[in-house]
Amino acid sequence: MTSVSLNQFLILYLWFPLAALLMLMLLIARFYENVSGRRTYYRLFLLVIVLFGGAMVRYASVDGIIGDVAGDALLGLAGVVLAGISLHLLRLMVLSLPWETGRGPQPGNPPGGSAVDE
Repeated sequence: MTSVSLNQFLILYLWFPLAALLMLMLLIARFYENVSGRRTYYRLFLLVIVLFGGAMVRYASVDGIIGDVAGDALLGLAGVVLAGISLHLLRLMVLSLPWETGRGPQPGNPPGGSAVDE
C-alpha cells in the first residue's frame, strides 16, 4: 500500500464518523423542532454532510490536500453552514429564555413561587 492510497483511505474513512456525528445532530434538531414547534432547519445538516463528503472525495481524488481550490471551497462552505445552523440551534435550545415561550418562571418571580411581598 503506497502512501497516496493510505492517505486516500484515511481521508474517506474520516468522513464516516463525521457523517454519523452530523446525523446525530440532525436527529437532535428534528426532535427539538417536533417537541417545541420552533423551526430548527434540521435539513441543512444533510447539506453539510453532502458538502463534507464532496470535499473528502475531492481530496482523495487528488494527490494532496494542499492547494486544491474546489476541495477547500467545499470544506469552507460546509464549515460556514455548519457553524450557522449550530449557532441557531444553540440559540434556540440553550440561550432562549423560558419566559419567551410562555413556560417557566416569569421575570421577577422565583421558580418556587414564594415571592416575598414587601
